[in-house]
Amino acid sequence: MQRVTITQRRRLDFKRLFHAQLVMTMLVMMVAAWRADQEAVLSAWLGGMVSLLPSMYFVWRGTRQPRVKQQQRNVLNLYQAAMGKFGLTVALFALVFVLVPPSNPAFFFVAYVVAQLMHWLTPWLVRERSTPKT
Repeated sequence: MQRVTITQRRRLDFKRLFHAQLVMTMLVMMVAAWRADQEAVLSAWLGGMVSLLPSMYFVWRGTRQPRVKQQQRNVLNLYQAAMGKFGLTVALFALVFVLVPPSNPAFFFVAYVVAQLMHWLTPWLVRERSTPKT
């Protein structure tokens, strides 16, 4: 275990969370392939992506340029990231249902919910890593 000096700060690594969301989406896709048809697999993939893409946006927007001295700015960034995630989720749902209506909504929503449930595992999936202070 490496010690963090005063000249370093901690940064969260969310890759394991995203990998868990992808793995769970793939598991639902495998179940869809086994129990249904290719259209159900596509529905499951779309459901997983509707969950994963806004999560990635939230992490990108909410954690960029953290400043220790400016807590109010950091909180504002998190609020903006949350609003952006919500808007992106609504837009992706609308796009999916207008452009590519899922032939099997059950697998679409199961994949979406299962990927969302991975956020409950965030305390175990997200690691801290030391980065040099910039």
